Amino acid sequence: MPQNFEPDEAAIATFMETAQRLEAELRTIVVGQERVIRELLLALLAGGHVLLEGVPGLGKTLLVRTLADALTLKFARIQFTPDLMPADIVGTTIVTEQADNPAASGKRAFSFQPGPIFANIVLADEVNRATPKTQSALLEGMQERTVSVGDRTRQLPQPFFVLATQNPLEMEGTYPLPEAQLDRFLLKIMVNFPKAEDLMRIIDTTVGTLSLQAKAVADGEQLQQMIATARAVPVATHIKEQAVRLLLATHPDQEDAPEKVRQFVRYGASPRGLQALITTAKVRALLEGRYNVSLEDLHAVAFPALRHRLVLNFDGLADGITPEELIEAVIEEVEAE
Repeated sequence: MPQNFEPDEAAIATFMETAQRLEAELRTIVVGQERVIRELLLALLAGGHVLLEGVPGLGKTLLVRTLADALTLKFARIQFTPDLMPADIVGTTIVTEQADNPAASGKRAFSFQPGPIFANIVLADEVNRATPKTQSALLEGMQERTVSVGDRTRQLPQPFFVLATQNPLEMEGTYPLPEAQLDRFLLKIMVNFPKAEDLMRIIDTTVGTLSLQAKAVADGEQLQQMIATARAVPVATHIKEQAVRLLLATHPDQEDAPEKVRQFVRYGASPRGLQALITTAKVRALLEGRYNVSLEDLHAVAFPALRHRLVLNFDGLADGITPEELIEAVIEEVEAE
């Protein structure tokens, strides 16, 4: 894709039409999680990774599998457990017999066996059940789209997305994700418990004889084109300035930080948080039928873009302060300026 890519009206219309079909297809299979589906699409069409948090049984794994089916992408699932090793994720070099070469009969050679990370969509299921050493095996792939094993660096397939699920951190047998890895997730999406009417629909669609299968909506090449189209959405200077103010207001040492942030935050969001705000706001604008980013887009994506990038201090943890409370205070403070 050229660096100065400028989508025409046809490309923009195709983006909107394909995104609507994809969202509708996901809603057909995954019931009662409309907000989660929309936020997942924001990250996907911005080219970023996603962390899904919620208690077991809410359809997180089903959502990721359905997404891979609808996009006809290569899918791999890694079930994270305490005994999982980094080589189980990235692959390893093994010694093999050169049976296919008669001249080298009996000789041995090193052969690389790629791990499940060599896929387009990688589901890191219950990622916080593995040790931090194993969790960190995803870091290079998430940031560089490459994997280094031995003395070689190998390119991962494109497009490449890590969609990780985790149980709440206070549950037994879990390890907190390192801050460096958390920061590499574009969005953190909270998966809430379905409402009563949604539970009724889940019964109708899952315990009968009807078998639902996602229809193909797009492929990897089309997805890459949509990502490029979203990145080309213009952002006005005052929107960029607002995003910068939002980010700075999450830092307790800044003059414009609200009182709650000064009192309960240890570290604010990193520059990756600013990138997440802008890129996902561009996607949201297109999903809402606009080719320009508004303040409403910025504020709508602030929660999934920033909640995992705020590090609470002891007082914040002791008082049970949530990142959502702090982000609300930040938005109110910035809007009041």
